[in-house]
Amino acid sequence: MLTNLKEQPKDKILGLMAMYRDDPRPTKVDLGVGVYKNARGVTPVMRAVKAAERKIVEEQPSKAYTGLAGDPAYADAMIDMLLAGVVERDRLAAAATPGGTGAIRQAFELIKMANPKARVFVSDPTWPNHISMLQYLGIEMVKYRYFDDETRGVNFDGMMEDLAEVTRDDVVLLHGCCHNPTGANLNLTQWQAVVDLINDKGCTPMIDIAYQGFGDGLQEDAAATRLVAKSVPELLIAASCSKNFGIYRERTGLLIAMSETTDNTAVTQGNLNHLNRQNFSFPPDHGARVVSTILTDAKLKADWMAELEETRLGMLALREQLASELQRLSGSDRFGFLAQHRGMFSRLGTTPDLVEKIRVDNAIYMVSDSRMNIAGLNAQTVPVLAKAIIDAGV
Repeated sequence: MLTNLKEQPKDKILGLMAMYRDDPRPTKVDLGVGVYKNARGVTPVMRAVKAAERKIVEEQPSKAYTGLAGDPAYADAMIDMLLAGVVERDRLAAAATPGGTGAIRQAFELIKMANPKARVFVSDPTWPNHISMLQYLGIEMVKYRYFDDETRGVNFDGMMEDLAEVTRDDVVLLHGCCHNPTGANLNLTQWQAVVDLINDKGCTPMIDIAYQGFGDGLQEDAAATRLVAKSVPELLIAASCSKNFGIYRERTGLLIAMSETTDNTAVTQGNLNHLNRQNFSFPPDHGARVVSTILTDAKLKADWMAELEETRLGMLALREQLASELQRLSGSDRFGFLAQHRGMFSRLGTTPDLVEKIRVDNAIYMVSDSRMNIAGLNAQTVPVLAKAIIDAGV
C-alpha cells in the first residue's frame, strides 16, 4: 500500500530554513521563518507565560480531558479579547483547536459540511497553507486581487471588482490584521466598504486573525474584526495565540462561529464539537490554559500587554529604520511602504531572481516571493539588508 504514495511538494519555507542552517557564513540573516525573534535572534518565553505556567503547575488538580470544545474559560477569555462584547455571547459557538492552523482547517471543514457548493475567495497573495488546505479538502478557491506590486500597498479597486463576483453561497476569507505575507492592510473605511459588499451579496465572511497586538495595538488590531462582527449576520473567525502569546509549540487556537440568531448556536456548537471529535477528539489544553490564566488575572494580563507592546514597538522601529536607510541609499521614497506595513512581514514586491541574488551575495534569506520577516532583523543587520537590496537592483 505505502508504495503507492507519491512524494508531496516541498514546503518552501522549511526548505529555506534548511538552506540557512547549512550556510557556513557567519553574517547570515534569516528573514524567512515565520516566528517572532528578538534582537538576539531568540523567540523568548514571555514573562506572563512563565508566571502562568508556574501557577498552573502549582494549582492544577488534574490532567483529565476537558471537553470536545476545550475549556470554556479559554473560549470566553479569547472572545472577550477579540470581540469585546460587540456581539451577544449566546450567538457565538467556539471550539479550541491545535493552533490557528487547526482553527482554519476546522472552519473549512464546517463550510464544506454547511454548503458543499461553497467557494472560498482568498486574497492574492495569501498564506500558502490556506490554498493547500482548500485544495486538499476539494473546496473551490477563487483568488481576488489584493497586493499592488507597484505601490506595495492594497489594490483596493481590484479587490472590490473581484469580490463583486461572489454569491450568497460563497465565503470571503479576510486577514483581520497584519496581512501575511504582504504586511499591507485595509483601513477602516475600506473595511466598511467590504462589509457593505458582503451584506449586499449575502455571502459569509471568514476572518483569519493571527497577529493581534503586532500591528497598531491590541485593541486597534481587533477593530476590523469587531466591525465585521457587529455588521453581518454570520461570521467565522480563526484565531491564533502563537504569536501574541509566543506559545508557538503549544498549538493554541480558537474557531468562533457566529450565527444570525441564538436559535442556531447550539446546533453550530454541536457541529464544532463533532469536527473536533472526528479530527483529534479533545484539543490541547496547556497553551489554552496559559492564555486563559493570563487574560483572567489582572496583574498577569497587564504584564503580558506591556511585553506585547514592547514587541510591537520594536518591530515598528525596525521598519522605520529600514525605510529610512533605504531612503538614504536610494535617494527616493520608494521604500516608504515598509514603514506603513504592519505586523511581522513585508513583501518587497521584487522577483525571485533578485531574492536569490540577495541570498547568494549577502547570505540574507527571504521567501522567493520577497516576503521578509521584519522580526528577523536587528539594529545592526538593518543597514546590511538595505545595502543588499540596493546593490541587487530592487
